[in-house]
Amino acid sequence: MEIWSPRIRALTLLLLSFCPLDCRGSWMWLGLTSAGVPEKLGCSRLPLSPRQKDLCRRKPFLLPSIQHGAQLAISECQGQFRQERWNCSTSAESKVFGHELSSGTKETAFIYAVMAAGLVHAVTRSCSQGNTTECGCDSGLQAGGSAAEGWHWGGCSDHIHYGTWFSRRFMDNNTKNVTSAPGGYTLLTMNQHNSEAGRQAIGKTMSTDCRCHGVSGSCAVKTCWRTMAPFERVGTFLKERYENSVQVLDRSKKKVRRKEKEQRRVPIQKQELIFFNKSPNYCLEDKRWGVTGTRGRRCNRTSQGPDGCNLLCCGRGYNTHVVRHVERCECKFMWCCYVRCRRCESMNDMHTCK
Repeated sequence: MEIWSPRIRALTLLLLSFCPLDCRGSWMWLGLTSAGVPEKLGCSRLPLSPRQKDLCRRKPFLLPSIQHGAQLAISECQGQFRQERWNCSTSAESKVFGHELSSGTKETAFIYAVMAAGLVHAVTRSCSQGNTTECGCDSGLQAGGSAAEGWHWGGCSDHIHYGTWFSRRFMDNNTKNVTSAPGGYTLLTMNQHNSEAGRQAIGKTMSTDCRCHGVSGSCAVKTCWRTMAPFERVGTFLKERYENSVQVLDRSKKKVRRKEKEQRRVPIQKQELIFFNKSPNYCLEDKRWGVTGTRGRRCNRTSQGPDGCNLLCCGRGYNTHVVRHVERCECKFMWCCYVRCRRCESMNDMHTCK
């Protein structure tokens, strides 16, 4: 029996019901009214779990943030893995991420982490922009500071607590025994741990920004506030956690332990990503599991990294195509008043995996 979270499925299907499949391209907010809620679609008709539908009915003003959070997450996932064998591809079918969503691999861990982080980021940003009355700036940082160092808190600090709370309520499955299948409980534990690690990443990547005040541009006094990092930085942070993720024992026990014997007494940190199973090589297409393979993918012949033809093509070799590129060049402003350009052509080699 396959185990995968209806929360992640609902979140991604909700996004795909309003957006085109190309998650790296421009996003079209299809069917949205000016009020920010789906036109002709109530919460009861959206692809959500019963608990999510209830949360949606009580807080419909956050629906655009839910969609935007999923947009951020999928776009960042595809950006971080665009040059690797697994490129975070999505589909319009019910299992949006394919087998990775239930495989218990490093890829599963990253998906849950980035989706949870995307939701926190989008909801918190909406709060800071004043789009909802339930949350706003971090009031705990409105006063105080360090008079000796010449700065004080001010401005609008991002208040991530509300976004974190909502992400937990919307995504986490609190049902402890979702199946009697071996590993079912521990997969749920793994998913919840990685979702929380994604939320922790928002706080870990926050920074303090300051503005100087004083006569003639001096910095006699500074006003400072806390702000979330751009989501690209959060994605990079989580990608580093993915590359250093920890394999744990797949056992139906409450305490998850590291698989390496000599490391089992080392506690697992909240910010670490964990996984049970080793990843497949993603070399060949497997429609049953939703693996697209790397055939036809563009590769870099001179690179020794994951985008190199040797690694990306899995040793199958590659085809070389000559591509003509035409662009405007040597443009000059002519008096008066137009720009004259030459038409330049170049021939470039493009390599694709066999």
